[in-house]
Amino acid sequence: MEILGTALRVCVDDLDAAAGVYERLTGAEAMRFAQGPVSAAAVGPFLLMSGPPGPMEVLSKVAATLAVGDVEEAAADLRAVGAEIIAGPQSTPIGRNLVARHPDGSVFEYVDRRQAGAEG
Repeated sequence: MEILGTALRVCVDDLDAAAGVYERLTGAEAMRFAQGPVSAAAVGPFLLMSGPPGPMEVLSKVAATLAVGDVEEAAADLRAVGAEIIAGPQSTPIGRNLVARHPDGSVFEYVDRRQAGAEG
């Protein structure tokens, strides 16, 4: 599996205020999206997230988001090294993702920019 990039996950109380700060720091415009009750903004290398306490407690346990070429390939590689897939693969507004717990206990989200069923 080739890791194409990483995003630093930041849980925030006020997404609008935080997005402005990170836009200014990075010079990048926020790409906003939502998944369920959680609102998010990708700003340069940062993924800002805001939402109700329950979902945010779960999201805060994920150490980082890793961009890969294909989530299905990542899932196979992760299983081969003994990782546990704890969510996904599933479609999101911007591609597909999965969440895996590595054998050392660390938890990461893996994402690609493919839509479900898309060939690439």
